[in-house]
Amino acid sequence: MKFVKAGYHGLYFPDLGLALDGYHSEATHIFISHAHADHMIRNSSANVFASAPTLELMERRGYKGKQNALQFKKWIEADKFRATIFPAGHILGSSMIYVEADFGTLLYTGDCRTPPSPASEGFELPETVDYLIIEATFGLPIYKWKSNDELADEIRNFATETLNNGYTPVFLGYSLGKSQEIMHILSDLDHPIMIHGAGFKLCDVYENHGFSLGNYSAYRRDECEGKILIAPSSALANGFASNVSKKRVAYCSGWAANESRRWQLTADKLIPISDHLDFFELIKVCTQLSPKKVYITHTPNPKVVQHYLEQKNIASAFLEMEYDSTD
Repeated sequence: MKFVKAGYHGLYFPDLGLALDGYHSEATHIFISHAHADHMIRNSSANVFASAPTLELMERRGYKGKQNALQFKKWIEADKFRATIFPAGHILGSSMIYVEADFGTLLYTGDCRTPPSPASEGFELPETVDYLIIEATFGLPIYKWKSNDELADEIRNFATETLNNGYTPVFLGYSLGKSQEIMHILSDLDHPIMIHGAGFKLCDVYENHGFSLGNYSAYRRDECEGKILIAPSSALANGFASNVSKKRVAYCSGWAANESRRWQLTADKLIPISDHLDFFELIKVCTQLSPKKVYITHTPNPKVVQHYLEQKNIASAFLEMEYDSTD
């Protein structure tokens, strides 16, 4: 199984003419796992294969090339391989790509989460796989997530208590995926939500695919007080809601498990809700599939994951990609 790096985060398989999450001029097929900026491409000459929601979100984020919409667990045939996608649970449309070729079978996860985000199509694995390429963003045993229900309760309780005390709740989360998940969780409150413009332009894609995001509108500075506000963490430094004197801020990310983020962001509440699987789910997925070899990507310390896999007699290697701690 030969592969090389392709672009910022991608891989290219020269024997198959196949690229994953990256552009390569010789690729006949380019699979994109999801529409986050560090995985999608923008090259207009590319021939991209992805789920329909991913392609829609990519368009909103500037992609103008060829598009081939895939359905989950429906096979496509190429000269040297066949492939399908499985839901990855990361964000809307996120996919794991399963490939059958002469070397055997490969599962490339992109970014993934199990238990899945409630604002996604779920998470599902193939029965077996020979080679697994999996991200390990939170690949340390200190990262163990609470249940989705517990985290949803924290989000709803923070919003309700803040409003009842006469303050404006501000949730900080990435513009694609985290913001819409928070909105989906809060939709039952039926309280007006305002979301930063970067996230607002993506919300109707979620709604069109059946995920309610509540009573929301684009952020308007002069009308935001008393609303539930949602923005990326960088927005506060750029004046987001700076006119609101009585506000409380909740930082929503897997990195919220680190207490230091409270002081870095001047947050009143840390809610460790991640778009990625935690360390224990990572090991569980690898053990369940029990491949011939696991390739680990996007991790702060691959030796920790490799040590635990070695204890389970699973061979592994580290693929050094650009590491991005955004969640």
